[in-house]
Amino acid sequence: MGRRQRRYLLPLLIGLATAGPVAAVAEEQEDIVPYKMLRSLQFVQDSVVLGDHSAAEMQRFMLNTIDKRLRSVDQSVFDDDRNVDAALVYAMSGGNPQTLEFLVARDVNGYFDNRVTDVLRKYLSGKGLLVAKTLVETANEYKDKKIGPYLALVGGNVTIAKSPGEALKLYDEARLNAPGTIVEEAALRRSVAICVDAGMVDKGLDYSQRYVRRFLHSPYASQFADLFVRLLVEHDHQVKPNDVIDILSFMDEARQREVYLRIARAAAISGKGELARMAAGKAQSLAGNASNAFGALADFYGGMAAIPTDKIDIAAKDISTIPDTDLSPRDKALRAAARAVAEQVLTPPDPASLTQATAPKSSGQEMTSEQAATDPQAPSEAAPEPVVGEKASAGGTTAEGPQDADPSFSSFVTSSRSKLDEIDGLLNKESN
Repeated sequence: MGRRQRRYLLPLLIGLATAGPVAAVAEEQEDIVPYKMLRSLQFVQDSVVLGDHSAAEMQRFMLNTIDKRLRSVDQSVFDDDRNVDAALVYAMSGGNPQTLEFLVARDVNGYFDNRVTDVLRKYLSGKGLLVAKTLVETANEYKDKKIGPYLALVGGNVTIAKSPGEALKLYDEARLNAPGTIVEEAALRRSVAICVDAGMVDKGLDYSQRYVRRFLHSPYASQFADLFVRLLVEHDHQVKPNDVIDILSFMDEARQREVYLRIARAAAISGKGELARMAAGKAQSLAGNASNAFGALADFYGGMAAIPTDKIDIAAKDISTIPDTDLSPRDKALRAAARAVAEQVLTPPDPASLTQATAPKSSGQEMTSEQAATDPQAPSEAAPEPVVGEKASAGGTTAEGPQDADPSFSSFVTSSRSKLDEIDGLLNKESN
């Protein structure tokens, strides 16, 4: 479809959706074939991921319209393979799964390939894993057809859990055969997710750059940003600061600042001080100055990153000067944790504690299970992780209120306590 045609198609569709009974009668008289209606749906869906969020309502309208048309159309229309493909793509594009069941049940002439419809029906009913192998084979067989990119995307979705490498190949095939579409957007975003979990940093950065350059304005871009931050924080030693800066340079300043703040917060919580300070510094430079909320947040995360360093006294003072109004409840909880850690680190040790001696135990002496059950100093077995739900917070309460509602609070306290344990060990060596 030419650029000029695309410019006027969306207003035409909007007029069709709002014109009332007259437009409905005209539509019936035109007797639009399914494959032409599908082109309109694809245009609308691609417009959404390219940034036209106002087209979302039109997408719902088109899905409903195509659904009605497929259920009422004469079966002879499927003599044209384009209409068969349209029905299958509709089912894989958020359409009503029951409509595919309806069409297959009425297909007495064998218009639909049973292998394709069987795997799609299983997938759409939530049983895709049962036909994963067949789905991959079918996707490879149809890769040069109109439905090829969609089948590849579906195939990647069902193989991602057991075979991430195979899923990555299918996603590559989907995006390369459908550039600039909602298929490519989904394939790129899910490819980044695979790279995060598998530790494929270079590939993840490459996919991330492609996503930022092509789908920055997608309504799913926030999901991508979460994945991108995880990729950086979980694999910070394999990421160069210039790689981050180059990728985010394709964003406007407001989006850059938001992502840098996300990176700084996640890195500070995870104890990745160098990454947190770099991201906080970039966010601060984009915020302009510390008098606005964004500048204050950048200062706060930069100060958090300095808590486990030799500049802890300065960092503690800096984060204490940030007004409560500039911090979210979660960030207030983090500040409370940072203050508690800083106070314990900066408080001089009790001289009496330096004279305490620990009685050595003989090499063969071990604590019996009965003693361990009654000795408060005995290490206890770790509680098993819950199968579902969140792990209980280790933070307790502070002057700010209960902290168990924020998992990041527990994560930060756990990370900081390890620093305290190291300091305690040094003090014990000096006393001996």
